[in-house]
Amino acid sequence: MKKFLSAAIVGLAAASFVPSAANAADPIHTGLLNNVAVGGYDAVSFFDGEGIEGSREFSATYQGAEFRFASAENLARFEAAPEEYAPQYGGYCAWAIAQGKLAPGNPRNANVIDGKLYLNFNDSIEKRWLADTDGFIAKADDQWPAVLN
Repeated sequence: MKKFLSAAIVGLAAASFVPSAANAADPIHTGLLNNVAVGGYDAVSFFDGEGIEGSREFSATYQGAEFRFASAENLARFEAAPEEYAPQYGGYCAWAIAQGKLAPGNPRNANVIDGKLYLNFNDSIEKRWLADTDGFIAKADDQWPAVLN
């Protein structure tokens, strides 16, 4: 029973990373069981230093996803220019997008580069990403948004 349960969990997790050919991925990556972008973190806060968690009290919908903010001020900044603060590639892992694949982005692996927010999957992937951000951004820009299909 343990092997079956483990296999089922692994299969479900793998299925959540890559959409099937019949279904295109959402343009904004959200949680598996919710519609919250950036893992609930305040996207604006990354531009002011370190990212902090947002609150349901201060939220906005952008491209069908809920974005949460730590303050009314950050919510207002986002609403005035969401395209400036929303993560690139819909919050999917920027390194994976550069490889032509989809993987969730992690707000704990976020970087603002040239005024744009990029998320990566984990520490190891972020380290790879930081070794050649210009190259990976160019590759990811070529892949996005076609990789959603």
